[in-house]
Amino acid sequence: MLPFCGYNMGDYLAYWLSLGRNHDAEKLPRIFYVNWFRKAADGRFLWPGFGDNSRVLEWVFRRCEGSAYAIDTPIGRVPAVGSLHLQGVEIAPEDIDELLRVDPAEWRAELPLIREHLAIFGEQLPPELLGQLDALEDRLNS
Repeated sequence: MLPFCGYNMGDYLAYWLSLGRNHDAEKLPRIFYVNWFRKAADGRFLWPGFGDNSRVLEWVFRRCEGSAYAIDTPIGRVPAVGSLHLQGVEIAPEDIDELLRVDPAEWRAELPLIREHLAIFGEQLPPELLGQLDALEDRLNS
């Protein structure tokens, strides 16, 4: 998206961080990260496809209302086993386990790439982002 932005992305990120500082946390949107395209070791996609994305979105909505369970991991919360409604979908239990797995070693390997990416914003990068990245690294190393 960087080529399409009309101003420095550091300023853009700072704006969103200022919203968090200046508004009631209960009224702010919740942020969820989803990777629909994780692959198994054999190269096939683990998640069954677009038509089943609503299953994860349902979990997101239930999390927002406090009725879906999650497991704390170094990168945040992931659905607890059994908290996704999977009735009627053909997905192997081991694929679900892989989808929900958080491998700290894999994430540690990504940290230098994330730092390299954030460096392009220079001095306009909000320091809170590097602080969050440092905190993530600490969680991955504990």
